[in-house]
Amino acid sequence: MLYQMYQFQDDMIAPMRHAARGARLEQSALGRMLNGSIRPFDATMEMISRFRLTHERPDFCIRSVPVGNREVAVREEIALDLPYGRLLHFAKDIDVAQPRVLIVAPLSGHFATLLRGTVEVMLRDHDVYVTDWMNARDVPPEAGPFGVEDYVAYLIRFLEVLGPDNNILAVCQPCVQALIAVAVMSRDDHPCTPRSMTLMAGPIDVRESPTEVNDLAFANELAWFERNVIATVPNRFAGRGRRVYPGFVQLFSFMMMNMDRHRAQHRKLYRHLARGETAEAERIMEFYDEYFAVLDLTEEFYLETIERIFQKAELAKGEFTYRGAPVDPSAIRKTALLTVEGGRDDICALGQTAAAHDLCASLRPHLKRHHLQANVGHYGVFNGTRWEREIYPVVRNMILAME
Repeated sequence: MLYQMYQFQDDMIAPMRHAARGARLEQSALGRMLNGSIRPFDATMEMISRFRLTHERPDFCIRSVPVGNREVAVREEIALDLPYGRLLHFAKDIDVAQPRVLIVAPLSGHFATLLRGTVEVMLRDHDVYVTDWMNARDVPPEAGPFGVEDYVAYLIRFLEVLGPDNNILAVCQPCVQALIAVAVMSRDDHPCTPRSMTLMAGPIDVRESPTEVNDLAFANELAWFERNVIATVPNRFAGRGRRVYPGFVQLFSFMMMNMDRHRAQHRKLYRHLARGETAEAERIMEFYDEYFAVLDLTEEFYLETIERIFQKAELAKGEFTYRGAPVDPSAIRKTALLTVEGGRDDICALGQTAAAHDLCASLRPHLKRHHLQANVGHYGVFNGTRWEREIYPVVRNMILAME
């Protein structure tokens, strides 16, 4: 009944949110007459109206990017549409060919648009594709199951669309699947095996410096997760009857890790709204509009991730199998490897991503590089000023070196 209880509560609160949106006075005749003195009231109404989660993917809102000395228009195109995810291409009309890069977004409770900042910066020098995962509650049951190995199969299929001479960049959780996909393609001498592989803040080996997230996975047996966090999609949605790990459960779990910070940010948002500090308020609202947009994971993907990637660390131990065959990262001989970690990352701690270097034992030293960004947390590895000014140049140089 977990999902039904959540949906019932959301339905009950919806009229209050709607009334709060309609009660704001700033644009009314009374608001104009009072000339700003109603801002605290409007700020309160805004905070009430924002008391909600959304379950639809926001827009990337990337209309143009600087390329060289000019601004170039960007348009989103669907390069491949599969039941559980689309391959999204950010097309640009430019004369010079740029390195093709597949950015692999996490499937961990948020939409691919969480990587908007990553995509926007990468677009300056690269032909960018993104894995645009679907909300499991919107995927009809007839689409069948979707587990960790299916995720790997999707990556291989997406890379085939990019064609030869591509590159792959994975953020957070899918670093494991990206490494597996490249290992499988390398073993098979696949013509679309990436030239370079960038793994950013991902749990390649969670036995290194375990975090609170890792401790939760180890603290309970798999049956506990199945009983306590798996729910059934209500009948009103296309995926009715499907068993899922709800995105709202993941969001609440992450928020509890930093609840004081989230409370402080919302107090700051109210103050900005009450003072009419629009630009400052917009920055906070944009972040939380994205953060509160959640998607559900299939039961099989979530439980397999807990068991195979966290509890058993199958890839790190050399025990992972894909379609019945062992996965050996030492099969990677030509794909350059870059790993990136944040010194203050409380989700994927130091050493967990760098472990990929030991697994890729056949790579020559000049094809390996590790970058530690000492002054950022998890989100700062792929978004924000440090990503743009200090981490991205390292990523760009690795990709260019393999051209």
